[in-house]
Amino acid sequence: MAVVSCRLVIDEHMLPANTTPSELDTPSGSEAVGRLALRFGVGVGVLCSLWLLFLQLTGNNPFGPKQLLGQLFVPFAVIASQWLLRRTLAPMLPGVGRSLAVGGLTALLAALIAAGSVWSLAHGVDETVLTRNRAEMVEILRVQQRETPKEKRNARLEAQQIQRVEELSIRDLALSTFTRVLLLGMVVGLPSGIFFRK
Repeated sequence: MAVVSCRLVIDEHMLPANTTPSELDTPSGSEAVGRLALRFGVGVGVLCSLWLLFLQLTGNNPFGPKQLLGQLFVPFAVIASQWLLRRTLAPMLPGVGRSLAVGGLTALLAALIAAGSVWSLAHGVDETVLTRNRAEMVEILRVQQRETPKEKRNARLEAQQIQRVEELSIRDLALSTFTRVLLLGMVVGLPSGIFFRK
């Protein structure tokens, strides 16, 4: 018993000042941010990729508006990463910086994977799939133009919009996906990051 007590006393004196044994088990803020962003960002990015593949295999347009249904999971992944960061660092407070960082990195990783999936799938499918996507996008654009009041319509501008859609490249599709996913994550991640700062 005397030997055990002696070891406990020595171990306690070896700890840094103002440090408790429980704090040694708590990961640093930067480690937690990186680990959680990787887990949630890659996870939801893969989910977006699987949704694209599902749309393609079921005969739907994987590059059209329906791909947004899979991307809607990104804001939830951002919030989950920020919430789990606060829980992981407890009793420490994550602060605004770490909370926003984990949310931003989660959204960025998800956007990169989603955009890469669109780029890869677009190169792997037949050209008719891309042609069908452009035709669907043109039809959606024309419906929106018809709903615009006549006094606000501009025939030249409408023609230019249709021409841009008809000339959409694979790079344009991937860039559009990246921007949309990143914005979806950050629009939710900014207010939630402030909320979960403490």
